[in-house]
Parts: sequence; C-alpha cells; structure tokens
Amino acid sequence: MKAIVSIIMGSTSDLPVMEKACKLLDEMQVPFEVNALSAHRTPDAVEQFAKGAKERGIRVIIAGAGMAAALPGVIAASTTLPVIGVPIKGMLDGLDAMLSIIQMPPGIPVATVGVNGAQNAAILAVEMLSLSDEALAGRLAAYKEGLKQKIEKANKELAEVKYEYKTN
Repeated sequence: MKAIVSIIMGSTSDLPVMEKACKLLDEMQVPFEVNALSAHRTPDAVEQFAKGAKERGIRVIIAGAGMAAALPGVIAASTTLPVIGVPIKGMLDGLDAMLSIIQMPPGIPVATVGVNGAQNAAILAVEMLSLSDEALAGRLAAYKEGLKQKIEKANKELAEVKYEYKTN
C-alpha cells in the first residue's frame, strides 16, 4: 500500500486536531502518511518533502499549522500538488493561523478549511481523489448519505420531545 495523501503538521501537539483527518481517510480506505515538519524549525526538510511528494505518489497534501501557520504555504510554494491548509487553534482562537493560511500570494494557492477543520480537509481531499476513482466516489457518497440520515434521525427524535408550548 502506497500513500496518496500526506498529512503534515507543525508538531505532534497538533495531532489531536489532525487525527480527525486520519480517521476519515482510514474510514474511506485512502492510504495516507502522517509526519511532523516545521516550516520554521526544519525548513530544508519541508522543502525536500514538498519537492519529492509527487514523485513518491502523493496526490493531495493536508497541512495543519497554528499561530504563524507558514507550513501550508511553504509546502505549496514547492509543489504543484493541491495543498489543503488546516488552521489550528492556538493564539487568537486560531484567527492568526487562518489568516496566515488563506492570505497566499497569487500563484501559490492553499485551499483552507475552518479552524481545527481537519475532518473537512480530509473530506475535501477525498472529493478531489474521487474525480478519478469510482469506488472511492461511492464510499464518499455513502458517507454523505450517512450524514443526512443522522440529521433526519435527530429531527425525528426532536419531534418526540414534548414541551407545553412546543408547536411541532
């Protein structure tokens, strides 16, 4: 099995957020790798990773970072692969990280999900990969149908909750 998605985080302290992406990719049966690389502490390793990712078979990169959050942009600057940035809540409730990730210069895009939105980053990666993988597209459709069914079930349960002035 060879990874097609790479999950990168600035440090292992980001794992509680980024593991949501790991779990979703695992559920969707998408081979992935997970590494910690720092744009500030290991810049040469980040550049080497980004430049070699496509050759190693990686098709999408998910990069999580907090505070200055340079990691997704530094990776995007050294690869033609799609990079999805996950701003991680730290200082300023993650607003600092989010702004750092979304404010990329022309020609170096980073798709950005919400603060701590690693699960959505993985779903976006699966959507990209599904364009050329029918089996994966089917698993994604089933996953999204499951989300719909959860809400429909919750709504039925809410209908059973009784209050004196509740009208539905």
